[in-house]
Amino acid sequence: MIGIIDYGMGNLYSVSKALERMNYEYIVTDDTEKLSSCKGLILPGVGSFKDAMAILNETGLTAFIKSEVAAGKPLLGICLGMQLLFDESEENGITTGFQFLSGKIVKFPGTTANGEKYKVPHMGWNKLNFNHPESPLLQNVEQGHVYFVHSYYAAPEDHDVVLASSTYDVEVPAVVGKGNVFGTQFHPEKSSDIGLSILKNFASVVEGRA
Repeated sequence: MIGIIDYGMGNLYSVSKALERMNYEYIVTDDTEKLSSCKGLILPGVGSFKDAMAILNETGLTAFIKSEVAAGKPLLGICLGMQLLFDESEENGITTGFQFLSGKIVKFPGTTANGEKYKVPHMGWNKLNFNHPESPLLQNVEQGHVYFVHSYYAAPEDHDVVLASSTYDVEVPAVVGKGNVFGTQFHPEKSSDIGLSILKNFASVVEGRA
């Protein structure tokens, strides 16, 4: 069973419906006792990094998630949830994240090196480019288009954690991973077959089959 962490800032319905379509057992809860009985965790997220960390810290979920990850439990962060995996974000002032992955969350400049303006947030379908196709999260996944909605992106210190990327003026880490911690900047639950394949692969990691 996968536990979808409900802290009031996640796209819970679409993530849970995707797992339903996969016939994979899940629960949606903020109850740490119930989450601790799950084999893997998904941290969704929509909105502000600062607000999300404030809620996670206040509810004790930050300490709980850190403890579960340290014990080896697989974790998948989605969209804002992926950004929270990094050291810190500059959104609305510097805010400390989970620090599972080294690096900072920064805003799209909105202007190219040539001075041309472009739209922020980055919204729509962009192509994945695989850097580490051997990752268990990317097994039998095609390098097609996936659905993004975000104004900030990850600038990792270690490029090895970037399993797949997309380009939107800058290189955007689209899939990240290190050890038992994974993240997707896009919404796999809204990215048709490619997104479902990645969620299935995460379920395989959770079940120890990948």
